[in-house]
Amino acid sequence: MDRSAFPQGQLPGSLELAYLGDTLWDLMVRSRLVKKGGRMKELHRAAVKQVCAKAQSEALERIEAMLTEEEAAVVRRARNARQSPTKNADPGEYHRATALEALVGWLYLTGQRSRMEELMNAALPEEN
Repeated sequence: MDRSAFPQGQLPGSLELAYLGDTLWDLMVRSRLVKKGGRMKELHRAAVKQVCAKAQSEALERIEAMLTEEEAAVVRRARNARQSPTKNADPGEYHRATALEALVGWLYLTGQRSRMEELMNAALPEEN
């Protein structure tokens, strides 16, 4: 990716990456579910289960051993970013979910789409 598209050639911060990654994660989850088919009510319930902080935290656990040093640094920075979890979320899970979302956003913005697909295929459970 051409970093010159951003001010001072810098990519967005961790929370901005997570903002983008949240949408990309949701799109990937929903795309997989639609390909499998099913009734709308079932699709929606399955999507909600996979896009919550707990599920995203678990997804990050499944791929952490696969991460490069640079990817792990993105995850670490995002996990440690100052943020306020929603009142219903476990703070640890929320921070890890943000880290996963930031990783997805970073991979997307840096043009690493095939790597993003590889990691997300490993992160998303097959049974859903």
